Amino acid sequence: MDHLLERLNPQQRDAVLTIDGPLLIIAGAGSGKTGVITTRIAYMLSRGIPPESILAMTFTNKAAGEMKERVKEILGEGAGKTASALTISTFHAFGLSVLRRYGRLLGYRPNFTVYDTGDQVALLKEAARELRIDPEELEVYNLLQLFSGIKTERITWQDERWYAMLNPSGKSSQDKSGEEPSRGAGSISTFQELYRSYQEHLITFNAVDFDDLIMQPLTLFREHPKVQGHYADLYRYVLVDEFQDTSTPQYNLLYQIAREWKNVCVVGDDDQSIYSWRGADYSNIERFEKDFLRVKEIKLERNYRSTGGILSAANAVISNNTNRKEKALWTQIDGGNLLELSFPDDDGAEASFIAEKIKLRAYQESLAYDSFGILIRTNSQARVIEEALLEADIPYRMSGGQSFFQRKEIKDIAGYLRIILNPDDDVSLLRTINTPRRGIGRRTVEALHEIADERKISLYSAITLAVHREVDHSIGKGPLGALEEYLELTARYQERFSESKHLAATTERLATEIDYWGYLVQEFQKSERAAKAKWKNIGFFIRSIDRYEQNPDVLEPTLQGYLNRISLQTRDELSPEEAAGKVNLMTIHAAKGLEFDVVFLAGVEEGIIPHQRAVEESEGNLEEERRLFYVAITRARQQLYMTSCRRRQVQGEMIEAVPSPFIEEIPAELMLKTLADPTAGVEMPEDPFAALKAHFGS
Repeated sequence: MDHLLERLNPQQRDAVLTIDGPLLIIAGAGSGKTGVITTRIAYMLSRGIPPESILAMTFTNKAAGEMKERVKEILGEGAGKTASALTISTFHAFGLSVLRRYGRLLGYRPNFTVYDTGDQVALLKEAARELRIDPEELEVYNLLQLFSGIKTERITWQDERWYAMLNPSGKSSQDKSGEEPSRGAGSISTFQELYRSYQEHLITFNAVDFDDLIMQPLTLFREHPKVQGHYADLYRYVLVDEFQDTSTPQYNLLYQIAREWKNVCVVGDDDQSIYSWRGADYSNIERFEKDFLRVKEIKLERNYRSTGGILSAANAVISNNTNRKEKALWTQIDGGNLLELSFPDDDGAEASFIAEKIKLRAYQESLAYDSFGILIRTNSQARVIEEALLEADIPYRMSGGQSFFQRKEIKDIAGYLRIILNPDDDVSLLRTINTPRRGIGRRTVEALHEIADERKISLYSAITLAVHREVDHSIGKGPLGALEEYLELTARYQERFSESKHLAATTERLATEIDYWGYLVQEFQKSERAAKAKWKNIGFFIRSIDRYEQNPDVLEPTLQGYLNRISLQTRDELSPEEAAGKVNLMTIHAAKGLEFDVVFLAGVEEGIIPHQRAVEESEGNLEEERRLFYVAITRARQQLYMTSCRRRQVQGEMIEAVPSPFIEEIPAELMLKTLADPTAGVEMPEDPFAALKAHFGS
C-alpha cells in the first residue's frame, strides 16, 4: 500500500487514511476521486476490515463495475475472493437485493419483476382503460413523473402545477368502443384513482418499479426493525460516491444503515449537481453535516484532467452561483489553447462546422475519433448533427438514448419468444397475455394468481387448469375463451420453432398471426407514422435474428441462444471494442463523469442553456443550468469549442438566436471568437493521401 499512498497528493492521502467516523470529501471535477475511493477501500482491507462489512454505493452499473475492477487491480493476484465479498453496487441494485431477501415480509412473491419505463407505460395505459379513461388523453410520461414524485414524497397532490402538464387539451373523449363516453382525464380525483389503480396493478403482477427499489426497503426498515438492524450491523463502513446526486429517500436509506456505527464517507461536488429533475438534492450535503456530528471535511481541488485555461473558464462561470461550497480548481497542466466560440449561420451550418472540424483535427493530429465529444443540452439538437456526421462519413455513437432491445415493441415480440421457449416465465406471460388486447383484464389475472399461489404453480399452468376446468375459478366465458386461444397459439409455435430451422421466418409469421400491426394501428390512432416506425423496428428485430442464424461463428443457432444474447445487451453501455474509434455524441447530463481530449459544446444560446422551460419553472433552476454549463466545460482535457447560432430552426420555424448569458461570465482573455470556418488559416490537401501517392509513384 505504501507505494500507492506515495502517488497521492496530501489531500487525497488524508482522504484515504481517514477510515473511522463521518467524512465529507468535496471532490472537484477531474480531481482523481475514483482513485481515492478505490485506494481507500483497498487500504481498509489492508487494515483488516472484513470485506463483508464494507458497502459502497454509486449511481450506475458501469461505475460500480469499474470501482470493483480497480479494487481488484490494487489488491493484486489472488484477491478475487476478497473483492467479490465487497458490496459495491448502485442504490437501486442494493434496494433490489434487500427486497429479494426480505420482500416476502411486504407480500412480494420470490419471482417479482422490476418494471422499466416501457413496462410502466403499458401498465398505466391498461389501468386507464379499466377505469374507462382514454389513454390518448393522458400525457403518459408526465403522469409517470407525477406518480414518481408522489411515491418518493417529492411532491403532494396539492401541487397544482402538474395538472396543466398532464391534461393540456382539457378535453374528454369517447371510449374506443363508441358505446359510452370515457371519463375526463384532467381532475385531481382522476389522477389519484389512476395512481391507486397503477399501484394495485403492480401488486397484482408481482412487480415493482424503480422508485419501489428505494421506497420499499425504507418501508421494510421502518416496519421491521430487525431487518434494519441486520443491515446496520452488517455494514459497519459505508461509502457513497456522487453524493450530490442522492435524493431524499436515498439519503434516508444511507442514514438507516450508517447511523449506528457512523463510519460513513460521502464523496461529491455540489458544483456538479445537475439532476434535481429526477429528485437529486445537493442540500443532502448540509443534512449530512447536521445528522453526523463532528464531520471531517476534505477538499480535492487539484485537477488532473484539463488545461489551465479550461479550468480558469470553469471557475469563473461557477463562481457566479451563490449556493455552493467555496473551492477553486487548479492544475499543473499547461494553460493550453484558448476556448473557441464560433457563430454559425444556423443549426445546419453548426453541424457541418463540427463535423468538418473533427475530420480536420483527426487528420492533422492523428487523433482517434473517440477523442472527440459533442455535447448538446437537448435531444432535439441531435438529428442535424447526426446527419452531418453521417454525410462526413464519421463513425459516432449516440449516448443517453434507449437501447433498441428495450423498446416496447421489441420487448413484446421477444416476450412471445420467451414464453414459447419457457412457459413458466411469468414475466413474459404477463407482458404478452393481453398484447395485443384479448379482453383479459386485471380481475382475470388476479384469479389466475390465486390459482397459481394456492397450488404453487406458474401462471401458464394455472391457465391450463382453468381452461380445462380442472379447478374452480371465477373467470368469465369471454376471458376464458381468450385464454384458451393464447394456450393454443403458444403450443402451436412451440411446435413450429422446434421443427423449423428458420427462426427469423417463424418469428415473422408469429408477429403477423397475432396481428401486431393491427395492434399498433389501434394504439397510435392519431399517428400512423409512429405505428409504421414501430412496425419497422419489428422488421429490424427479425433481421437481427436472421443475422444471428447466418453468423458463421454461431455453430448451432437456437431460439434460446438468441434470447440469451440479447439479454446481455445493456442500456447505453457499449463494450470498449464497440465504443472505440467513434465520436461521442451525447447530452451534457449523459456526459457527466466522462472526459475527452476535444469537446464541442453545441447550441450555447439563450433558451437552450440556460434552458427556457427550466428557468420559467423556477428561478432557482438558473443555478442548476449554470452547473450544467460548468460540467460541460470540465469534460474537455485540451480544447473546448462552443457554437452559438445566429438563427436556429425550432419546430419547423427559423428563429433568431441570442448567445447564452453564460458566455459573458467567461473572461474575454480566455476565449477566441471566430467564424464557423474549420479550415480558416489552415492548408489541407483535398486528397490527404496525395503526398503518399506521389512519393510511391502510384
